[in-house]
Amino acid sequence: MVGNLPSNVETLAGMHFSAATAAFQIEGARSADGRSRSIWDDFVDTPGNIIDGSTAEPGPDSYHRLDDDVAMLADLGVDRYRFSISWTRVIPNAGTDASVNSAGLDYYDRLVDGLLAAGITPEPTLYHWDLPVALEANGGWLNRDTAHRFGDYTQVVAGRLGDRVRHWYTINEPASTSLQGYALGELAPGRTLLFDSLPTVHHQLLAHGISAPILRGHGAVQAVPTLNHSLVLPASETADDQTAADLLDAIHNRLFTDPLLTGRYPDLSPFGVELPVADGDMDLISAPNEVYGFNYYNPTTVRASAGPVPFEMVPTPGAPVTGFGPMWPIRPDTMRDFLIDMGRRYGSALPPIIITENGASFPEPDATDTEIIDSERIDYLRDHLGAVIEAKAAGVRIDGYTVWSLLDNFEWAEGWSQRFGLVHVDMNTGTRTPKASFRWYRDLISVVRS
Repeated sequence: MVGNLPSNVETLAGMHFSAATAAFQIEGARSADGRSRSIWDDFVDTPGNIIDGSTAEPGPDSYHRLDDDVAMLADLGVDRYRFSISWTRVIPNAGTDASVNSAGLDYYDRLVDGLLAAGITPEPTLYHWDLPVALEANGGWLNRDTAHRFGDYTQVVAGRLGDRVRHWYTINEPASTSLQGYALGELAPGRTLLFDSLPTVHHQLLAHGISAPILRGHGAVQAVPTLNHSLVLPASETADDQTAADLLDAIHNRLFTDPLLTGRYPDLSPFGVELPVADGDMDLISAPNEVYGFNYYNPTTVRASAGPVPFEMVPTPGAPVTGFGPMWPIRPDTMRDFLIDMGRRYGSALPPIIITENGASFPEPDATDTEIIDSERIDYLRDHLGAVIEAKAAGVRIDGYTVWSLLDNFEWAEGWSQRFGLVHVDMNTGTRTPKASFRWYRDLISVVRS
């Protein structure tokens, strides 16, 4: 299997390697030890929202199988582990009651200590979509106050873990929360506000800006958001399709890169929205970051539309696809091109990049007597690491790579129907079985280190 590595793999020397998960997707135990409801609890309990009717339990049940996860990570040989912390385990009634749930924090205490004992650097994400329901009842990310409550939550978690954790991620994929959660209703909280959702972008970025100095005050050497990006392609060479691509690029990519790296938002006048920016906000949002957290899965092809949304996503011609079908095309060259364009566009304002998520779901092949041979995932990871190598050769500084995901997990509105893991999980028993991609990634890490 070592022979299936990307060309010029030695270029990856000096990078760190990681795997990632998120609390709601792997922990289970939705009501254990004082945890309360998040917007995702409400979303999964609403009939029709989850494609297979599943509810995130029991699944991997990582809340009760912490030691199994740490052992898997140690066997994999990663340098770091990116996981998320459940806000409602820590402050169960955030929004109405600031009381801290020590039992919830105890779990993350044990996880951090277990990782450190195994020689793995813990990298917690403070927010991976599981907003407390009381905050959503007050407007959620449409309400500026949510950013300040996030600061309170940050202070609690940093006060408990900051003596051992130095690498933090603040907000994960704010574009998904804003566009799929508040604009289109595809994810929690399931609102359909279209472009009236865009103030949620500013409040999430403000939450990062409030949180980061708190973390650094507790000794953090990294306190950054993770941004999901997609190279937007016009469906044709017509001016209308190019305009459609530019508009989606503005709200999916530059609405996040521009404020973080230049202190300014792109022009949103085509969307008829003015963001609620107060004095001092942009200074917080654009404060220099140690690294840039970059999630990438696929490009997006669009054509012009006459509807209330001026673009329509369409299949990318000629591209193979993942288990999600034609809207998740496999084009690793677009990841390379996006990285190179970022370097050119932002120059010295762009800090070193860490690939904080990259991976794919495919229909699960049948197991052999010894393992699950997920060759399509291996090809996907190899080719995207090849894109990293090419971007580095073009002068982009990339310091780390993170595969999504360590485990098969609850894939949001897709339930258990989409599997991203290097490790197969029996969703009824929690039994973990490493796939061929697990061994491939372990071999890659070993070769790069040697």
